Amino acid sequence: MIHLYTGNGKGKTTAAFGLAMRNAGWGGKVLVIQFLKGLPSGEVLSASKVGIEVRQYGTGKFIRDYVDEKEYEMAKKALEDSREALRSGNYTLVVLDEICVAVHLGIIKEDDVLKILSERALSTEVVLTGRYAPRSFYELADYVTEFLDIKHPYTRGVTARKGIEF
Repeated sequence: MIHLYTGNGKGKTTAAFGLAMRNAGWGGKVLVIQFLKGLPSGEVLSASKVGIEVRQYGTGKFIRDYVDEKEYEMAKKALEDSREALRSGNYTLVVLDEICVAVHLGIIKEDDVLKILSERALSTEVVLTGRYAPRSFYELADYVTEFLDIKHPYTRGVTARKGIEF
């Protein structure tokens, strides 16, 4: 089945890694492909210790208005890697982290994502994460969870904290 974790609230990637941990705990083979991410995080460090494979495709720079050409190149590689992983049938769970943001920014095409999802091995569970999910992802997904931004310390000037936000 396909899971969609979207919305402006905190916790989409964390929830996806939680499901990855659960799947790996039962002997599943898990792959997390991270679009637009290139820095270490607690999830990535922990995943390697329990046999969850994580591949990052991003410069590690925070994207605001301008998208560096290197991000486009890396996202294209991530999409091709995603296609191969989903088709292979080698994984019980594949997480496409921040793929919704990559689509929203125009770095990859919505139709290309829909195509690779339609070509996947049916034995592979898939999680799509990121803000700004297109309506088509909502329609395709079997599970849809929206994370709401009700209150966050960022609004009080608290910066990201190691082990909590990354």
